[in-house]
Amino acid sequence: MTDNPFRDRDPLTAAEALRILETAEVDVLGRMPYSSNATFLVDLHVEDAVPAQAIYKPEQGERPLWDFPDQLYKREIAAFLLSEQLGWGHVPPTVAIDGPLGIGSLQLFVPADFEEHYFTLLDDQRYHRAFKEVCAFDLVANNTDRKGGHLLLGLDGDIHAIDNGLSFHSEFKVRTVIWDFAGESLPEHVRQALVNFVDAGPVPELAALLDPFERDALLARARALMLEGSFPHDPTGRRYPWPMV
Repeated sequence: MTDNPFRDRDPLTAAEALRILETAEVDVLGRMPYSSNATFLVDLHVEDAVPAQAIYKPEQGERPLWDFPDQLYKREIAAFLLSEQLGWGHVPPTVAIDGPLGIGSLQLFVPADFEEHYFTLLDDQRYHRAFKEVCAFDLVANNTDRKGGHLLLGLDGDIHAIDNGLSFHSEFKVRTVIWDFAGESLPEHVRQALVNFVDAGPVPELAALLDPFERDALLARARALMLEGSFPHDPTGRRYPWPMV
């Protein structure tokens, strides 16, 4: 595992991370490898310290897609807001900024063991609660690109779900590697979180990032999963991203 200067620091709370993301000076270190869109690792400077790093995705670095509208960075922010509203907290804190390369999303960089991912961790029952939460989250968010490598084992021991920009489309497009729980009943805490979300609707900050069709579809997917009460199967066998890791 690559050494990380933040590995021995106490993890930031969500509130601490948001405060830093919203106020820090952003210093671009370099582009992240293997990303189809421009994605940059940055230091976050607060006075004379660098309390954290982040991933910066500027709008101008997005590759146009035929099946998604522009401004994918807003969907990264929406994913964080949905994860927080559901109460599971797997998406790292994410905000909008007008940074060195223009408007985009800024997400807390999670120090992690990058040799681990969904497939290496699946046999360990300790992570099944988190994987089931992410599975439900992705079904509700309509994640079209949940690769195994997008699930990180943080140095804090938690599972963190990154790269959520291809989500929230009004047309059902789920593509995910998390089909191992198909047919299992939803854990009660997951079902109750869906009940609460359906009853309340998306928080205003989340609703503002989606168009009316996307908002309606978001609630419809949450309601359908809640009423079904179990994780679905993929009868086509084709709802997988590529590559899978």
